[in-house]
Amino acid sequence: MPTTPARIISLRAAGTCFTVELTEPVPRVLHWGADLGELTDADFAALSLTAEPAILNNSVDVPRHFTVWPTEADGWSGTPAHHGHLAGTAAAPRLTTTGTTYRQESDGSGEIQVELTDASSDLDITLTYTLGPSGVLSVASGITRRTEGDPAPYDLAQVLTLLPLPRRATEILDFTGKWSRERSPQRRTIAHGVHSREVRRGKPGLDSPYLLAVGVPGFGFGAGEVWGVHVGWSGDQRYLVEQLPEGAGTHASVLGGGELLRAGEIRLEPGQTYRTPACHFAWSAEGLDGLADRFHTLMRARPNHPSAPRPLVLNSWEAVYFDHDLDRLLRLADRAAEVGVERFVLDDGWFSGRRADNAGLGDWTVDPAVWPDGLSPLVDHVRALGMDFGLWVEPEMVNLDSDLAREHPNWVLGPAAGVGPTARNQYALDIANPEVFTYLLKSLDRLVDTYGIAFLKWDHNRELHEPVHGPDDRPAAHAQVDALYRLLDALKERHPGLEIESCASGGGRIDLGILARTDRVWASDCNDPVERQSIQRWTAQLLPPELIGAHFGPSPSHTTARISSDAFRLTTALFGHPGIEQDITQCPPEELARLTAWTALYRELRPLLHGGRTVRADLEDEARLLHGVVAHDGSAAIYCWARVATSPEGQSGRVRLPGLYADTRYQVRVRTDLGLPSFHQTSSPAWLTEAVQDWIELPGAVLAVAGVPMPTLNPEQALLIEVRREK
Repeated sequence: MPTTPARIISLRAAGTCFTVELTEPVPRVLHWGADLGELTDADFAALSLTAEPAILNNSVDVPRHFTVWPTEADGWSGTPAHHGHLAGTAAAPRLTTTGTTYRQESDGSGEIQVELTDASSDLDITLTYTLGPSGVLSVASGITRRTEGDPAPYDLAQVLTLLPLPRRATEILDFTGKWSRERSPQRRTIAHGVHSREVRRGKPGLDSPYLLAVGVPGFGFGAGEVWGVHVGWSGDQRYLVEQLPEGAGTHASVLGGGELLRAGEIRLEPGQTYRTPACHFAWSAEGLDGLADRFHTLMRARPNHPSAPRPLVLNSWEAVYFDHDLDRLLRLADRAAEVGVERFVLDDGWFSGRRADNAGLGDWTVDPAVWPDGLSPLVDHVRALGMDFGLWVEPEMVNLDSDLAREHPNWVLGPAAGVGPTARNQYALDIANPEVFTYLLKSLDRLVDTYGIAFLKWDHNRELHEPVHGPDDRPAAHAQVDALYRLLDALKERHPGLEIESCASGGGRIDLGILARTDRVWASDCNDPVERQSIQRWTAQLLPPELIGAHFGPSPSHTTARISSDAFRLTTALFGHPGIEQDITQCPPEELARLTAWTALYRELRPLLHGGRTVRADLEDEARLLHGVVAHDGSAAIYCWARVATSPEGQSGRVRLPGLYADTRYQVRVRTDLGLPSFHQTSSPAWLTEAVQDWIELPGAVLAVAGVPMPTLNPEQALLIEVRREK
């Protein structure tokens, strides 16, 4: 990578750019957002000139610049990029640049690397900005303690990546949630001070901020300028938006995030390096769908992104729970194959002593009392039916009622004075302990090898309270995540074809760090279709549908006791990586027929669902939802028109179908494979009545610009609308 002599350098891709001026002592950020185009030297000079802010009254006597590594030395009174101390000293970092490298590729990707040093603390910092063809700017840094100088460890308290925002970005969107209600959006207006979301759960959590977005007032799915950040780390995190009265240079506020470090967690001895997780920043002029499209493009470009068609799954949990009877499971497998399932997953209850959730965790051997011949009779039967086999595990956890805990009580993560209360009847294992790590790797390797397992559902069902280890109670939250990553990497290296799902009481560990090592996520333990419509809609803000586990569950719902139609449940589960989580041996013939039609419909639509652009309509009534997937060239689309509750209005009015091209002629039909929904009307709009019978021709100007009147559905009903370019 060549060293650049240029004073101003810019990364440009997919209509966005990031521009830095190589000022001394620390480079400053000139611009992040819309592509400024190919600028001349005079243009760059103008950008630099207009980056000089006023000097305010009662202020530092030089212009405040917002640098790539903001600290008080820049006159920045907000949250610093890093802070720490050297045995109580060296607490005022004053950085200088020691080198900069820059490259820009023809495909739009590029990288800027800035080398910084702080003489007072003997720290060297490498800050790397990578802009890919998706337009997502990924930022990571390494902080190294030099070998010469004070031998005392440097206590690193915080490292954050911060980027500036313009004055027009005034509205914040992030997420909260709980078990079975993950990724619930919440909005607020930026005010002076810090909007900070801190995660102290040892994983992103069911209330994960997930993606912190800031945009112009009223930004929606299809319109409005918006900036966002995601912290790609599977442990404690911090997200923030901060606005000071004096601004941030010529910018108004800052957006950022990073790992949340617990006290004493990172103590850099001479020669040691702390590497931050990547923070992924994206900008869009086309609202939240534009932002989602950038992240989906980023994910689909990964070398490890699933390339084969995503198999339709049956998971045994809500079918049999802990009742692992071989004959019953064989019948379930037979029925699964009959309706078109491609992957059979045996959930919790197969290992030693596991008849309920209060025993057995940690003992990863097949229970001979339930499975006297091992899992082979089931596995062989599943494979003979043409399906592959998956298995549920929760390797990071342990029940005290287990042989593992009785033989190795010191392997349980917690204070030396004794562990606190259980959660879900379990504790975490200290997987950073080399002995624990080796035990887990050998156990999992043996299982995968013995049974030729194609898929592991990897669960994590409690938060890490008091995550310390050793007689000195050293903090261990960071070490747990690091060990998890190494464990997943080692298992994948031994079994390259193995797929792994990230499950954590449902959607409690969904981030781009874990997805660098796994192949899908379990969005929620809730299969209630009303809840799932929202959960899946917002999970898709970061992840493309093929990575989002979405299952058809029984009625009444396991988590909400809601009774719903099988057609609504099936339609909802279609928009993800679908599966079944129900005892389908008990289904009546008409429901089995719809299940079989649904699996065929999924296989037909799979290339579009898992390769197109996710779109969501901005509607004034939250009881009505319109979402879908559109081919990138606008040639095909599938939409779901759903209602989750009643509304005062009887008519929808004209509703635009997002993502279609106004200058293209289309054909439209209603898919009736699962039957028609229940309507709250005497008759449907005329166009819909015709589209139920066959394809009808409608121009893009009507579909995408004028809109079409939608039918009024009864609550908890959904309609599938298919669109294709006119032949």
